[in-house]
Amino acid sequence: MRNFRHMIKEQTPLYIFVAVLFLVGVVFGALIVSALTMDQQQELGDYLGNFFMTVDQHGLPAAPESFWSIAGLHLKWIGLIWILGLSVIGLPGILVLDFLKGVLIGFTVGCLVSQYSWHGLLFALVSVAPHNLVVIPALLVCSAAAIAFSLLMIRSRVTARRPLRVGRPFAMYTILSLIMAVLILGVSSFETWVTPTMMRWITPMLVQKG
Repeated sequence: MRNFRHMIKEQTPLYIFVAVLFLVGVVFGALIVSALTMDQQQELGDYLGNFFMTVDQHGLPAAPESFWSIAGLHLKWIGLIWILGLSVIGLPGILVLDFLKGVLIGFTVGCLVSQYSWHGLLFALVSVAPHNLVVIPALLVCSAAAIAFSLLMIRSRVTARRPLRVGRPFAMYTILSLIMAVLILGVSSFETWVTPTMMRWITPMLVQKG
């Protein structure tokens, strides 16, 4: 546990860096919404209207099917970040993933707000925010650890006079990623069984507004 605390303390600048990168992605995603043409906004509004109508009338897919779909999507992000952290050339890919995640969330929230005003913001608060309050920090922790390990590999191969021992850092990096993966599984359960119920509380207002 002491080693993990020491590792986290050392990686604090990386946490700040990836968090800022993610926030830049969120802003960029929100700006994309305002750049859409009228036809694109109309198509987007029609899609959201049909989605809300379906949720209001029929609900969402069965929970077991949704759980593995949701968990699988989140775990793919963590797995891809872990793999990219193992290679020197994967470092830019980690940064791209963090930025892209921010863009996706910013675009989603931006679309809801632009189409449904405060009703859309309310829907985003119950459908997007709750699980992402855990998912995003988990992904950023994995990203910081992956960047740190990738930088260690660069020092080992390029700048160090003798090869550095990477066995222990690799083990800690992998264990941290596994801990975040287990955390993601718990959050996926919330997203599967609790979030749909909250969504159905809000969708009648959105259907009426649409």
